[in-house]
Amino acid sequence: MSSGFVCFVVNAGDRALAERAAADAFEMGAVGLEERDGESVAKLIFYAPRNRAAAVRTALLAHGLEPAERAVPAENWSESWKAGLGPVEVSERLRVRPSFVRAPLLPGQVELRIDPGQAFGTGGHESTLLALEWVDALAPLPPTTRVLDVGCGTGVLALAALGLGAGRAVAFDLDRLAAQAASDNAVRNGLGGRLAVFTGSIAASRVVGFDLVLANLLRDEMLPQLTEVAARTAPGGRIVLSGLLATDRSELEPALTRCGLRIRDARTRRDASGTAWLALLTTR
Repeated sequence: MSSGFVCFVVNAGDRALAERAAADAFEMGAVGLEERDGESVAKLIFYAPRNRAAAVRTALLAHGLEPAERAVPAENWSESWKAGLGPVEVSERLRVRPSFVRAPLLPGQVELRIDPGQAFGTGGHESTLLALEWVDALAPLPPTTRVLDVGCGTGVLALAALGLGAGRAVAFDLDRLAAQAASDNAVRNGLGGRLAVFTGSIAASRVVGFDLVLANLLRDEMLPQLTEVAARTAPGGRIVLSGLLATDRSELEPALTRCGLRIRDARTRRDASGTAWLALLTTR
């Protein structure tokens, strides 16, 4: 029995391509997305109502992806995708938990409730986890700490910094849905009064002097913004740059030097496909 929905399965080896395709697919009517790591590529599964299937398929084809269409059985797929999801234990001090999962907290552990959705960043991907590990490693953050979350997605990085002691944070994203998700997550976690969120680019804000800047962006998204990021960081301030592949470092280092930023340390993680992800701790 048909559910009235179809799904499109695509293989995307390039994360930047996958994110652009996902944005267009949702714009054309997709209502759900699963990402599964394969042996060498990321498998994306888009869900769409039958009356939007053709438009979603066209959006994926426009990015050079070859969507394999499958019928969705008449089951509660909006619930079944939750199977296997659980808390992301960043450390004994910090974890991220989907609201539909119940699990006991460790004594003194800070917990953020973030549900998977259209905005990126629930802690499950290596780039987000690496950034969260850096925030955790810098904790406890003094209450005077001012945080900037560049391309915030769900807002999880800014919220982690606030949960670990920072006083106030500003977060922004070009995607209106992401900015709304970040704002909603701040309220859900009791941090709405300490996080300001806006939709737009870094150029839309002239506020400077941030003590901690967090950016989980792909290399091609990050490089054009480095000068602006550095300009908004207080002298001696720290910048966490994640979303990078380990192979990006040689290209990124000269750009950091030109912006007056110094690498203090680095963390790496490999995903299920063997891809090595990199997160840098830098200072101005």
